[in-house]
Amino acid sequence: QVQFVESGGGLVQPGGSLSLSCAASGSMFSLVAMGWYRQAPGKQRELVARISLSTGSTNYADSVRGRFTISRDNPKNTVILQMNSLKPEDTAVYYCNEVFGHIDSWGQGTQVTVSS
Repeated sequence: QVQFVESGGGLVQPGGSLSLSCAASGSMFSLVAMGWYRQAPGKQRELVARISLSTGSTNYADSVRGRFTISRDNPKNTVILQMNSLKPEDTAVYYCNEVFGHIDSWGQGTQVTVSS
């Protein structure tokens, strides 16, 4: 019932930064939390960051903790992922979706490539 559109990806050098944006629309009354996922070539999709929509509390995967920051803009139904100190292993397609609920579908995601 909720649609997510990701944007902000691109090519960046190691150590650089990118900011990803997720615009959500639809029925969000049942959402508990939202998060950013990523999928690298040959690997399964993994959750890298999540944020509670009620409390604003956040959680991060060990691989990104201290480098990534997830935040929300409630009036605009937007979730942001600020990515700093990027590493080549961060290269992946990044997706935004709900956490703890049923995922109906995935958007196209946004490509993040970290390379020199």
